[in-house]
Amino acid sequence: MNPKLTLRDKKKEATAYALSEAAFELALEKGMDSFIVDDIVQKAGFSRRTFANYFSCKEEAVAEYFIGSVTNEDDKILLAGLAPDATPLDALYKLLKLQFTSEFLHKLQQFVLLANQYPSLEPYILSVFRRLQVTAQEVLEQFSHGRYADGYTHLLAGAVYGAFVPLLDGRLNVMLPGEAQGEDSDAISFDQYLNSMFTYLRNGF
Repeated sequence: MNPKLTLRDKKKEATAYALSEAAFELALEKGMDSFIVDDIVQKAGFSRRTFANYFSCKEEAVAEYFIGSVTNEDDKILLAGLAPDATPLDALYKLLKLQFTSEFLHKLQQFVLLANQYPSLEPYILSVFRRLQVTAQEVLEQFSHGRYADGYTHLLAGAVYGAFVPLLDGRLNVMLPGEAQGEDSDAISFDQYLNSMFTYLRNGF
């Protein structure tokens, strides 16, 4: 897992986050075609040179808003309470419940919808989900202590995180936490979707 961050590291992370948050808010307010890097740095209170130290373009800054939000949880906290006979799927389920909070899911959905509208953002969706998968793989490796093949943890993480894309872009009729079900809607809740997905993984398709 990542070593403990120094004060300098924390300051750099805070700067990157402030720039990326400003970029994301501008993308939601104006659309990707209606703001430039100068608008981002003015909103965040930094210089254009500072922006260039962190990002190559405004699309990368928007994506970093989500990538930077994905942190590696402390293994002892994350895996506490798991039964002695818990499986990698049990550990992955607990990680997902911690990662995909209501706030994070709604913001991630906004990002996916933005990417559908502005193709320049599409490549960065993969970066966000890649970071989520890498975090999951690191946790599973810590949990398994070599009891499972490396390919198994990669397969699990890829299958699970890949299943969230059609949920977030609206291809699946799933209500995110906090959303109200319409009178004629046959949508299922996020928890139902998550539980059924893990049932498939445990029992086979």
